[in-house]
Amino acid sequence: MTLIKSISGIRGTIGGRPGDNLTPVDAVKFAAAYGSWMRNTLNKKSCKVVIGRDARISGRMIQDLVVATLTGLGIDVIDLGLSTTPTVEIAVPLEQADGGIILTASHNPKQWNALKLLNQKGEFLDGEQGAIILDLAENENFEFAEVDELGNVEKKDDYIDIHIREVLKLSLIDAASIRKKNYKVVVDGVNSTGGIAIPKLLKELGVEVVELYCEPNGDFPHNPEPLKEHLGDICKMVVEEKADFGIVVDPDVDRLAFITEDGEMFGEEYTLVACADYVLSKTSGNTVSNLSSSRALRDITERHGGFYQAAAVGEVNVVAKMKETNAVIGGEGNGGIIYPESHYGRDSLVGTALFLMLLSETGLSAGELRSGYPAYFMSKNKIELTPDLDVDGLLRDMALKYAGSEVSTIDGVKIDFPENWVHLRKSNTEPIIRIYTEAGSQSDADLLAVRIIEEIKEIAGLV
Repeated sequence: MTLIKSISGIRGTIGGRPGDNLTPVDAVKFAAAYGSWMRNTLNKKSCKVVIGRDARISGRMIQDLVVATLTGLGIDVIDLGLSTTPTVEIAVPLEQADGGIILTASHNPKQWNALKLLNQKGEFLDGEQGAIILDLAENENFEFAEVDELGNVEKKDDYIDIHIREVLKLSLIDAASIRKKNYKVVVDGVNSTGGIAIPKLLKELGVEVVELYCEPNGDFPHNPEPLKEHLGDICKMVVEEKADFGIVVDPDVDRLAFITEDGEMFGEEYTLVACADYVLSKTSGNTVSNLSSSRALRDITERHGGFYQAAAVGEVNVVAKMKETNAVIGGEGNGGIIYPESHYGRDSLVGTALFLMLLSETGLSAGELRSGYPAYFMSKNKIELTPDLDVDGLLRDMALKYAGSEVSTIDGVKIDFPENWVHLRKSNTEPIIRIYTEAGSQSDADLLAVRIIEEIKEIAGLV
């Protein structure tokens, strides 16, 4: 059982002892820390927070605790109930709220839950803000409101519909052109709120929907991370239903993956590539993804005459780099689409609409579209080290070893070679170096990983 504290919130497994897991005590403590930070920072007599949750089994319990804690601090709450991460993100500015909390553990299994914290723009907190909240929680430095100053709760259960209307209003979305195509799509909502939001959006776009695991009961039928090894059912159903493609989202609907018409993975890395291809065909500009994302985005961006930059891993870092470079689209290779015209957050509803526009304009099938993009393959590995080893020193030595190549040290060490790359990142919780490689074939990516692992072992004196 685990409790993980980070600048963007806390996540953990339900049950067990306070401080070791995400118990009711921990939920209250961190909600109180967030609310206290908000009141202290804004110095306002009254504050307002938007709350939404995915469909996981513990969601209602955690939500009740968080809502009661915030109102106990004198903070008003707008309760969206079952919602998605991007829906809460767009609701914060629309409601002129001072922040938001999303109750979701994203792609983690059902025993997990989390509090993800937003600022008044509906964006994730930065490192400095998160550190203050962690300190407040650690020291339990709270002061609750007196009885006449308790906060109020307002329930709004129509925000997924509002979110869909916001997507349909985007300048690059022409719903009529999609409707003419009469697409048929299978949706795997992993029995969470994607099973509400994605079918609703598709039906608004005139798409025939075949629902698979779209009952929002929190009983995840497979590992909820949208990876190939977890998606056998939808791959089979797309072919059986003769569907044009399939859509898979994670429980909080900020990661998006597609299945081609022949039941093959489009590739999570290529979700962003395809959406960027469409946006860049209409809007000149730059793109951003994180250092561990596919080089294919860079290739597509340069094909359209734009400039690509890589950010440190983490949505908050990608958003900061997007703002710095005025990127017209960006995101992460895990299927996260960030489209600033909508909002600065990963949004599977926006990604779905952009993908449908690309298909409708090109007239290509999902499989044909995928085969037209640069072919890259990834290998993801890790090397376990003894606790006494200086991991930071090892990474510095690797950067020096390849100083003649293109090296980035903004997040671990990334070494860009002409035909491939490797990204080395230190784990924050254990003596492990994570090793990501990408090349033009799977065998080349795997061989590069093997070579780098041997070099690390040699420097560490483990061979």
